[in-house]
Amino acid sequence: MSPQPAPSRSVPSGGSASRPAFSRRLLLVHAHPDDESIVNGVTMAKYAAEGAQVTLVTCTLGEEGEVIPPELAHLAPDRDDTLGPYRAGELAAAMEALGVTDHRFLGEPGRYRDSGMMGAVQNERPDAFWQAPLDEAAADLVAVIREVRPQVLVAYDPHGGYGHPDHIQAHRVAMRGAELAAQADFRPELGGAHAIGKIYWNCTPRSVVEEGFARLHAAGHRFPGVATVDDVPGVVPDSEVTAALHGDPAQIAAKTAAMRAHYTQIAVDGPFFALSNDLGQPLFGSEHYRLVQGVPGAAVGTHEDDLFAGVGEMAGMEESVRIEEVAE
Repeated sequence: MSPQPAPSRSVPSGGSASRPAFSRRLLLVHAHPDDESIVNGVTMAKYAAEGAQVTLVTCTLGEEGEVIPPELAHLAPDRDDTLGPYRAGELAAAMEALGVTDHRFLGEPGRYRDSGMMGAVQNERPDAFWQAPLDEAAADLVAVIREVRPQVLVAYDPHGGYGHPDHIQAHRVAMRGAELAAQADFRPELGGAHAIGKIYWNCTPRSVVEEGFARLHAAGHRFPGVATVDDVPGVVPDSEVTAALHGDPAQIAAKTAAMRAHYTQIAVDGPFFALSNDLGQPLFGSEHYRLVQGVPGAAVGTHEDDLFAGVGEMAGMEESVRIEEVAE
C-alpha cells in the first residue's frame, strides 16, 4: 500500500526556555521529501536508534517532482497539483521507517514552494523557495535551532550537491540560520542564542561511487539504463571526506524502507534504485561528510565514525569559559 498524505509538524514560532532533554541532538536540513532518505537514511536511523534527538527540517513539499507510478500521475503540478501534500504523507512514512519522530517543514507546510530545476519557469514564482529572502527563511530555521539546540548540523555544500536551486537555497538557509541563531541580538523572541558546535556538508567519495556502479553493472539490474558517477550529487575526491558512517544491516534496511516510502519519486530494486529518469544507481549503505565548522573528533588522516565525536569535550570547554567569564 502506498503512503497517504499525513499531517507534519511545522516549525514552532518561538524557542523553548527549558534545557533540551536529549544529550545528543542532530539537525538535518533538506530541500524536498526523499532527499533525506537517499542521502542521510543510515545516519538518521543510527542516531535515532541510539537515543539521540534527530530533527529533520524540509524546506519544501516537493510540489514540482516528477511522478513515477502511472496511477498517481494526476498528482503532478500540471494536473491536480496535489503532489506536495501527498509527498508529505510519504515523508511521514519514511520518518517512521527511520525511527525519527521530530520532523518539521520550514516555516510551515507549503510556505516555500518547490522551485523546479534550475532555469525552469517555476524558479520565478513569488512563492518559490528560490525567491525567498534569505534572512526571512533563515529566521524560520533559527526558531528550530534555538528550540532544539543541536550540537551537530548536516547540510548541503554551496552547490547543493548538484545545482538544484532549492538545494542551493537550503545550503544558504542552513548556514545563515546557524550564523544568526548564535547572535543574541537577532530576533530574541525566537529563543536564547545557540551556537552549533559542528557543521557538516553531505558528500560521497568518488571511490565509493565508482565501486557502487561496478556492483550495479555486475548484478544484472532491471533498470532501462544506468546513471553515471557524474549523476550522483556531491561526489568529491576521497581526500576531502572527514567522516564516514557505515550502516549495519538494520540501519541499511531502515534506509531502504524509507526510500521505498517515497513511492512517487523512487523505485528501489534491492541495493539499487532509480529516480524518474529510470537510470539505476547504487543505494549507499555508508554515508560520508565533510566537517566545515568545528573541531574534528579524529586524528589527522583518519575519518570520524561519529558526528558527535568531540562534542562533549567542546561543551565542557564552553562551560569552563562561561565560568571564567562570570568570575571576572
